[in-house]
Amino acid sequence: MKIEGYRLKQVQRLLYKDLIDDWDKATVLPLEMREELKESSPLKIDYKIFEDGNTKKAVINLKDGSKIETVLMEHDSKRATVCVSCQVGCPLGCIFCATGKSFKRNLEIDEIIQQVLLFSRYYRKPTNIVFMGMGEPFLNYENVMESIKILNDSNCFNIGARKISISTAGVIDGIKKFTNEDNQVNLSISLHAPNDELRRKLMPISKGYTIKDLLEVVDDYILKTKRRVMFEYLLIKNINDSMDHAKELSQLMRKPLCMVNLIPYNSTSGFKKSPNVKQFKDYLEKKGIFTTQRYEFGHKIDAACGQLANRI
Repeated sequence: MKIEGYRLKQVQRLLYKDLIDDWDKATVLPLEMREELKESSPLKIDYKIFEDGNTKKAVINLKDGSKIETVLMEHDSKRATVCVSCQVGCPLGCIFCATGKSFKRNLEIDEIIQQVLLFSRYYRKPTNIVFMGMGEPFLNYENVMESIKILNDSNCFNIGARKISISTAGVIDGIKKFTNEDNQVNLSISLHAPNDELRRKLMPISKGYTIKDLLEVVDDYILKTKRRVMFEYLLIKNINDSMDHAKELSQLMRKPLCMVNLIPYNSTSGFKKSPNVKQFKDYLEKKGIFTTQRYEFGHKIDAACGQLANRI
């Protein structure tokens, strides 16, 4: 059903501001229009919630029977982040990631937005969005970018572009396209290894290019946008967490606008959490690299990094 003009603004307000979950509540719309919307765009979300303190994971059942997961992380009274999925499963097959065990399809725009709507309706409106859930955002590029427009639109969710982040495992063509986008959305790169040999073992996507190739497109992004790039590094015991690995990583992160986000791993697929997070972080900081450490969310409900889709 095509909606235009002032009616479109009314519908946007009803959906994204008033957060209605039933078209019968849209009394500002004509009855005939409400009936059409019930048929073409039902508002019910079929979901189940799992909670762990300040973290909520939702399993959403989609209309074709597929299941996806999304996570709400409540940092404090002023800040809450939704971790959004963009695919059913993931085709990249990173060996440390439960999501990468299977792949079915890309999510449609409304299926991406539905994840944010769910938490907004029934829990709290997020202040931040991260595309770090199930799937590789740059392999569903158009739908991800269109969903970001809705998230950012002042008539819809009105979430600032600088509070939205996309995390890619290193889809070079996607990074190139993203470099030319006219927005302020943040870019994160899932690196997880400081050399090609180890990265290819952990992340099959990297078999088609080198870290040098990846850093060259990142350099171009920084040159054109003047924006900082976050390199995510999942620390896994006895795999990528030695001081030699820290030294190698420090040699890659020489650009002023490159930063490292260390992520303590939550055990899955036979891999274990590293005991060396503090030492690793201290080393990078001594080398003058801006380094942060991801706060651990939701490991009791399989909502942490690498665990989405672990039990669905």
